[in-house]
Amino acid sequence: MTHILHLDASPRGDRSISRTLSKEFINQWKTTHPNDTITYRDIGHDPVPFVSEDWIAAAFTPSDQHTPELAAAIQVSNELIDEFLSADRYVFSIPMYNFSIPANFKAYLDQIVRAGRTFSVDETGYKGLVHNKKMTIIIAQGGAYPEGSPTHTYDLQTPYLKHIFGFIGITDIEFVYADSLNLGDEARNLAIANAQAALKAAIAH
Repeated sequence: MTHILHLDASPRGDRSISRTLSKEFINQWKTTHPNDTITYRDIGHDPVPFVSEDWIAAAFTPSDQHTPELAAAIQVSNELIDEFLSADRYVFSIPMYNFSIPANFKAYLDQIVRAGRTFSVDETGYKGLVHNKKMTIIIAQGGAYPEGSPTHTYDLQTPYLKHIFGFIGITDIEFVYADSLNLGDEARNLAIANAQAALKAAIAH
């Protein structure tokens, strides 16, 4: 049995392509794998807090030395990390904002990418602590930034997500793109259809 963490980052509701695709994927997954379990987190409508001064102090102070203020500051991070680590597979839908990720998703990453919990560091360097996980990332983009194209370098989202999740140990990542969403109805509809086909294929493996 697989436990999935499903996360949506778009602040949009029904108009969100990334949300729509992730919902379709999860519904199809549940039909194919009825015994699997799913935890849902909506940071688009319920964002997590930004890192604060007390958060930083708490993250670098042993927990048995936490004051009530430090314990409160780090509580959300602990809950998010516990939730993240309990999953076997991740389905994250993330729109592109200004060629990168939305601020709410960066805030989420800052809460879960934490020394001693999801990575370690010593005299030999950094080591990811999250292993044997699979991730599907659904990305909605207004333009198109495929490899080999003149616009490919504009996509700062994909390499960053590969790097940050690889940093904590997750390297089995499948990206599914709904791109070209602002390039006319024909391009938009084709991109969505291609993304839907890719997600159906992802359920099979």
